Amino acid sequence: MNKAELLADALEYMEQHLKDNIKTEDVAAACYCSRSTLEKLFRYVNHMSIREYLMRRRLTRAARDIMREPDTGILEIALRYGYGTNESFTRAFRGFWNCKPSEFRGKTRFSELFPRLTGPLGEGDATMAERKHVDISELYDLFQERRACCFVICDIKQMMAVNEISRKAGDLAIAEALQRIQDAAGENDVAFRIGGDEFALLTDSEDESYAESLAEKIKSSNDKPILWEGREIPLTLHVGVTRFEGKRIGYDELFHQLDSAITVAAKRDYGMEV
Repeated sequence: MNKAELLADALEYMEQHLKDNIKTEDVAAACYCSRSTLEKLFRYVNHMSIREYLMRRRLTRAARDIMREPDTGILEIALRYGYGTNESFTRAFRGFWNCKPSEFRGKTRFSELFPRLTGPLGEGDATMAERKHVDISELYDLFQERRACCFVICDIKQMMAVNEISRKAGDLAIAEALQRIQDAAGENDVAFRIGGDEFALLTDSEDESYAESLAEKIKSSNDKPILWEGREIPLTLHVGVTRFEGKRIGYDELFHQLDSAITVAAKRDYGMEV
């Protein structure tokens, strides 16, 4: 088994057991490798531990359940994902989503703050560390339905510097970026995450001026700081508008175009040629 296959198997096993009390050693045993080997490889490629990944995926799935199951109690959902009390779940949820579970249920339609990873796209060390699939397959039908509609794409400026302050500060920046996108979005627009600090908003309109108006709303909050442990951290988003160009929507084609549009938006903000 090569490294890419090992990571893909580990990610698949974790996704199938998010509601179980699994630990790193359980994942390693399922993949027939040592804990140290798997943990070292996983951290190198994904820049986090297996424990951190499990926590983020569980809180993401819990948020989705909260949104989709309005008649299910918060504690019942907390118990599904290994939290024994409302207090412990609320504390973890707030640290990740920047709001209480009860507040989330009433204010957002977005739940994939930390989408499932499906493994690296290449075997070499460089590509493994840089190119990873994010699974948003649930949106594929929507992509087909709105193939002529515009995307608003966003990227957090200098995200690495925020993560160097603290991973929790980085999580807060991601949550705040999402909230700014949601606040600008129309009722039928759908936001999703396409990378570590990259988002796309799929509009329900073919009118590029509509998408441009959303982009301006998002940019109007640029440089407003987030507050982490008493420290103000400026948060700015590179924002651009694009639409899918092609005859058939495929995963790689769509994400290549969205990624290229984000790069163009960032270069324009830096005054570089595009």
